[in-house]
Amino acid sequence: MSLMPDTIVTFGEIMLRLAPPGFERFLQTPQFVATFGGGEANVAVALAGWGKSARYVTVLPPNNPISDGVVAEMRRFGVDASAIVRAKGRMGIYFVEPGANQRPSKVVYDRDYAAIALAKPGDIDWDKSFDGASWFHITGITPALSASAAGLAIESVRIAREKGLTVSCDLNYRKNLWKYGKGPAEVMTELVRYVDFVIANEEDCQMALGIQSGADVHSGKLDVSQYKNLSERVMSAFPNLKAIAITLRESKSASHNGWSACLHDGKEFIVSRHYEITHIVDRVGGGDCFAGGLIYGLTTLPTHADALEFAVAASCLKHSIPGDFNRFTVDEVKNLLKGDGSGRVQR
Repeated sequence: MSLMPDTIVTFGEIMLRLAPPGFERFLQTPQFVATFGGGEANVAVALAGWGKSARYVTVLPPNNPISDGVVAEMRRFGVDASAIVRAKGRMGIYFVEPGANQRPSKVVYDRDYAAIALAKPGDIDWDKSFDGASWFHITGITPALSASAAGLAIESVRIAREKGLTVSCDLNYRKNLWKYGKGPAEVMTELVRYVDFVIANEEDCQMALGIQSGADVHSGKLDVSQYKNLSERVMSAFPNLKAIAITLRESKSASHNGWSACLHDGKEFIVSRHYEITHIVDRVGGGDCFAGGLIYGLTTLPTHADALEFAVAASCLKHSIPGDFNRFTVDEVKNLLKGDGSGRVQR
């Protein structure tokens, strides 16, 4: 593994995550388990856990012990928190009720007027944030928060590109967030022009980029050929892209998903192996673990196919862990890749 200071920088909102214990419904008992979560923070934690140099950039309220807790948590996982900015606003919160069997998971956001939503272009020192960095990762969540956050997000990818960093973006369309006037396609098509690697699902491509898939995502069985056509249309619309990776989730119930992914790099269309995840503990953060796994693979492993397989296996394992953050090592992911998915006791 390289010892060069090739830091991977991620940027976005982190929130206080409140979830009822086990598989209880909201306020079934008057308790919540408090952790932290957010797409870009999840990616940074995963990468740091796999031995990469990771730096997380966000905006948090000042003089706030919950903000201090975020910084401490990032440092505990080995993530560089030195570029985190403190500015006016509040700490965002989200509530998640894990689904089971035919009952879907539910998420309730309480993040209006969060510090990052109030932030604007010029509020983050990108020279400091990108010092020693080779890769920058962002998602479509930040541009959905507010017009000023969208401007800040586009500023971030533009400067990252100017500095020669490789840029990745997980489109992460969130219909409940786009409320400030601009449509997602209007903002995201501008942002993606500065991106090298896009990560998406079929709804992301349709809603964030305005590119239709033709796939029936509710059938529980996906037609992979539709995704070859979709990925080709995205690559054609954005010739700056080096590749697009699309996750393929077959939702048979909240507890049982089929899981795989595909990648198109302009030369070949690669489809990963398929996993049946039959007892999901927590699917929140699974896509972020895929994004982190893909970045790890693209920066560490010899081929795009290897990177895709690592990402799918890592995110498959993440479905067994409560909370947003990945807690699996590289060796544990590689053991699954070798076929060790029996779950037998290791002793």
